[in-house]
Amino acid sequence: MALVALGGTLSFGLMIPVKSNILEKTSSQTIKSESAIAQLGTQKRVEEFKTAMLTTWQQQAKAKGLDYGVPKRFQGVTIEQAKISPGKKVIALTFDDGPWKTYTAQVLDILKKNDVKATFFVVGQMLKIYPDLGKRMVKEGHAIGNHTWNHRYHYFNREAAAFEIDNTSKLIYQVTGARTTLFRPPGGMLHNGLVAYAKSKKYTNVMWSADSIDYKRPPASALVNRVIKQSKPGGIVLMHDGGGNRANTVAALPKMIKEYKKQGYSFVTIPELLEMEHKHQQVMLSKKGTQKTNASKK
Repeated sequence: MALVALGGTLSFGLMIPVKSNILEKTSSQTIKSESAIAQLGTQKRVEEFKTAMLTTWQQQAKAKGLDYGVPKRFQGVTIEQAKISPGKKVIALTFDDGPWKTYTAQVLDILKKNDVKATFFVVGQMLKIYPDLGKRMVKEGHAIGNHTWNHRYHYFNREAAAFEIDNTSKLIYQVTGARTTLFRPPGGMLHNGLVAYAKSKKYTNVMWSADSIDYKRPPASALVNRVIKQSKPGGIVLMHDGGGNRANTVAALPKMIKEYKKQGYSFVTIPELLEMEHKHQQVMLSKKGTQKTNASKK
């Protein structure tokens, strides 16, 4: 009996460590499982926080004019002017080839004095030379667009077009904080590879409806008369703040603004103009839908 009792004691003693190991293992697995769940929960909260922060940043950027998002219907298309609600006399002044020493600053001074917002299509290599002028454009509420890196007219394969456009947009963002999908090809050339690439990347190819031909340096009065004569509500005016001597453009600009205001025009940027057309189209579609519904009820 003593031997039996001793054997039972030893068996019980051996069972205790085994059960203890099992309990420890189970407890460890439970802790690891709970830890993993907690970690997943933390990661989810971090991701949600990141998403919220990104959304907030995008909203703030857009509110500050740093995100020139355009309605989807304008992505990858070419525009010359906007179709807007009748009675809304708005015009978009645009300037190409800058930033340029002297003239860009003078143009910005005139626009600021007259409380006019415009759109600047900048050349990448010029923005690299005069980054402060690019910063000033955006800071003062103007929109900024892509006018390629080198402003050349020859044919571009896809790789060369990508260099010209991608590098310029990248620099615009690095210098000004503005993300843009507005593009204008040098010389308005539509078939040398640049526009095809821009459209494939959902850029809006912005042309014009009123050409100042200021690169020919006409007298200021002739420049004003030409632009005003070509202008209609929703129009886009082409001028240059860079690329050469733009003294006549600078001289014409205050007179042009005065004449537009006299005729009841107000000034908008290209993103604002596109948004106005988008809203007009929505109103028209809504009216058509209402008319169809009323017609079906008769």
